[in-house]
Amino acid sequence: MEVEQAGTVIQGMKEELVADLQEEPPLKKVCTGHPVPPPPAPAPLGLPGDCQQTRHPLAASLVADRYLILEQLDGSSLHSCVDVQTHDDLVCKVVGREATSLLTAHYRLDCHPHVNSLHEVLLGDKLMYLVFPPSHGDLHSHVRHRKRLREPEARRLFKQMAETVRACHEQGIVLRDLKLRKFVFADPQRTELKLETLEDAVVLDDPEDDVLQDKRGCPAYVSPEILRSHARYSGRAADMWSLGVILYTMLVGRYPFNDSEHASLFAKISRGHFVVPECLSSRAKCLIRSLLRREPSERLTAEDVLIHPWITREERYSSANSHQDQLVPDCVPL
Repeated sequence: MEVEQAGTVIQGMKEELVADLQEEPPLKKVCTGHPVPPPPAPAPLGLPGDCQQTRHPLAASLVADRYLILEQLDGSSLHSCVDVQTHDDLVCKVVGREATSLLTAHYRLDCHPHVNSLHEVLLGDKLMYLVFPPSHGDLHSHVRHRKRLREPEARRLFKQMAETVRACHEQGIVLRDLKLRKFVFADPQRTELKLETLEDAVVLDDPEDDVLQDKRGCPAYVSPEILRSHARYSGRAADMWSLGVILYTMLVGRYPFNDSEHASLFAKISRGHFVVPECLSSRAKCLIRSLLRREPSERLTAEDVLIHPWITREERYSSANSHQDQLVPDCVPL
């Protein structure tokens, strides 16, 4: 059976045979273990909150005589992974072999400091295994634990996110499902962020044309134009709305639009009415309002965000009215 060398997909990748699942024809290099089910499809619009991936029970599986694939991580589509030769802890994304756009997106941004770098890619007849370095927790959990972030910390982290989104947009990549949980910490001190994966991202055929029509994303972060029937919308502008929801949630401790009922939530988003607490600085309020604008063409771009006064200048932050903080809710499983 023909086995594709990983070197044909990414320069410098080890030419290594990959263990396939039991339902696939065996490769020349046989590995023991049980099948690794592919992760669920990107979540459609559903209940509010930072949508969590459905967890699937998984017996340990050895891939390519090198990586032991373990259970799926909480709130993530990635699996725990151990290098049996070095005993290093890693994480692994298991996708269908046809997910070439995901691989293309990661290769375009593989050297970016705030995008999770590929450790190795393994190819089977039907599945592909993307191995990444581990993280130190996600931003959604961090904000929930802290209730809300003070402006200096939020500014430092949000700047990193804006830089990441700018790099994606410059490379012709629309993230679509942009949310707090997508960002994880690269260091134990929780000062450096990285985008965990680029799943759900779209690699544009024409970087100048970012018009999309599909309706994927997490409800609390979806933009008004996506909710319109048969809508065609700017993918980059929709990402910027989601970035505005992220900033609001980091600083306030709750979503700008929230309701347990689908219809009510989407009606609030469509109206675009939200309240910014007075405890925030004037520049922070300005940036939030410049991102959460109903008209997509009026929203700031990622490049604009990085030169906004709230990003470029330090400000004193008032902790007044902290009694109004709320925890960031988890998404109720479908």
